[in-house]
Amino acid sequence: MISGLRPLLAVVRPYRLHLAGAIGSGVLDQALTVAIAAVGAWVAGAAITGAGVAELRPGLIVLACLVIPRAVLAFVESHIAHDMAFRILVDIRERLYAGFERIAPAHPKGHRSGDLASTVMDDVERLEVFFAHTLSPLCVAVVVPTGSLAALWFIHPVLALVILPIAALVAFVPAWLRKRATVQGRAWRLHLGRLNATAVDGVQGLREIATFGQEERYLTRLGEHGRDLHEAQLAHGSRVGVERAVTDLLIGLGVVGVLAGSAVLVATGTMPVVLYPTAVVLAAAALAPVTKLGDAARELGVVAAAGERIFAVVDAPAMAPEPASPRPLPALPMALDVSFRNVSFRYGPDLPPAVSGITFDLAAGETVALVGHSGAGKSTITNLLLRFWDPESGSVRIAGHDLRDLADHELRELICVVPQEIYLLNRTVAENIALGRPGASQEEIEAAATAALAHDFIVEELPDGYDTVVGEWGARVSGGQRQRIAIARALLRDAPILILDEPVSNVDAESERLLGLAMARVRAGRTTLLVAHRLSTIRTADRLIVLDHGKVAEIGTHAELVAAGGTYARLIRHQLQ
Repeated sequence: MISGLRPLLAVVRPYRLHLAGAIGSGVLDQALTVAIAAVGAWVAGAAITGAGVAELRPGLIVLACLVIPRAVLAFVESHIAHDMAFRILVDIRERLYAGFERIAPAHPKGHRSGDLASTVMDDVERLEVFFAHTLSPLCVAVVVPTGSLAALWFIHPVLALVILPIAALVAFVPAWLRKRATVQGRAWRLHLGRLNATAVDGVQGLREIATFGQEERYLTRLGEHGRDLHEAQLAHGSRVGVERAVTDLLIGLGVVGVLAGSAVLVATGTMPVVLYPTAVVLAAAALAPVTKLGDAARELGVVAAAGERIFAVVDAPAMAPEPASPRPLPALPMALDVSFRNVSFRYGPDLPPAVSGITFDLAAGETVALVGHSGAGKSTITNLLLRFWDPESGSVRIAGHDLRDLADHELRELICVVPQEIYLLNRTVAENIALGRPGASQEEIEAAATAALAHDFIVEELPDGYDTVVGEWGARVSGGQRQRIAIARALLRDAPILILDEPVSNVDAESERLLGLAMARVRAGRTTLLVAHRLSTIRTADRLIVLDHGKVAEIGTHAELVAAGGTYARLIRHQLQ
């Protein structure tokens, strides 16, 4: 549990003043609460013993003077603690997203989107218990009981000695089952993540589930995850119940002990009867903050598990670490050359090489198509050019600069990608296009859309034109329309290097012809890497690089490679058949 909480303590450091304010106001709040209770108990005791109004008046005045400050301090403590907690949660969400960005795309590929969503949302929210309801009460649980015990000692040392071991045992109860709490917290977060992931799968794949009549099977699977989560929560609740029962038992013993001890002291004349109620109130005051802390501490197993899941992403090393001292890029021409030199890479130590000994060049302004069967290494080469990973050996260079020497933001400015699987944000068409260059004017957005042959369908077919919200995953536009919006986004980016993953895969023959003309215009003067499958796309390239099982099999023009009768010629024959 401690390992899961240690990173949480580190993120509090920038908010030390907030924490100090919460602790200070919390201590004063509890101190005034104890004072009010103690003075009230003294007034009651004095009244019972026959004191007159004149004798009670000072105590009543003190009570009246303490009530309002105590209420104000309770508000201040809660406000400061929650303000600190919510600020920290914002910071953690930003760090979490930065972690996803830093390790993408490797880390998300090994996790389900629903599980990641659970980490981003629910796990982060769980930390509010720690920051708002545990840190400040922890200090209050030390300071206030100490003061209450000192007051009890002043009344009579025996009473303090009675309550001291009880307070220590109450504070120890959460630590008693600490290991079990850690295991249960991890199980809870694990099963909740699985349930969320399965639910997201169902929402995203609703059409397929209904089409194949798998509703009952899906609901069965969802129910299994729900039962697993229920069992984990039940185990957690049972442990919390045991801890609460033990705590209540100890508090009962402490109160009974003080009642009995005070009665004996009063009966023997050792303690004035007027102090009897005060002694009982101080005993309760010594135990109350410790009990409140215990209530929060019972949830620390879940909090620690949530922290472990979050910081597993936040602290994960980048797949391609940014250089400590990036080499600044000089002024570069619009078209840049790209070179791969003896590049080898594998996705895991136990996996075979995805590419091996890859060497080729893209001249400035040249369009080169990567050709090969599925799994030949085309996507790996684009990922290495984008520096999602670094090669195990060899180098990838742009304009003679090794990518490992460049700052990430400078590299991103040099390259633009149109992937085969287009993701559109649930925003307007204009906002999705402007993702390529935030701050672009409406005229620039429309010019890019026109060049991508998207303008006409945007203004004629979409209900609100460029202000139409496209829906999640661009659900309100067709596949071909999504493709053209993505191409417009790339055109607006105006980067010197383009990566196009089968850019005409989702358009009809006529649109493909027109889009081919548009792409020919935009490729002019830019270095373009085509990941191509269709012959019509392949033939538009200046040269072809044919990959086979992670190695370069052939390099040449379409005509040269067809005439050579090698790997490329066999791929073409297969496609034509």
